[in-house]
Amino acid sequence: MLANQWLGGLYALLLLFACFLAVHIYMLARYGYRARKDLPKDKPEKPLPKEAEPVYYIVEKKKKRARASYSEPKRISFRDEEK
Repeated sequence: MLANQWLGGLYALLLLFACFLAVHIYMLARYGYRARKDLPKDKPEKPLPKEAEPVYYIVEKKKKRARASYSEPKRISFRDEEK
């Protein structure tokens, strides 16, 4: 009796795998067909490249940043000053 249940489960898994495989093969075939259908019949000829004109860049020299000027350090005391 238990063997029949195992065989039923095995057949169900095989059927699930076969359906999964068939659906994905169908989707990939449809994707490939659509990709081939949109291809142009003949390849367009590329025009010969014209002689490249020289390209000039304007480069500015980096300016040195002025040093920041700081005030004199202040004395900080963390003790309570009692007078």
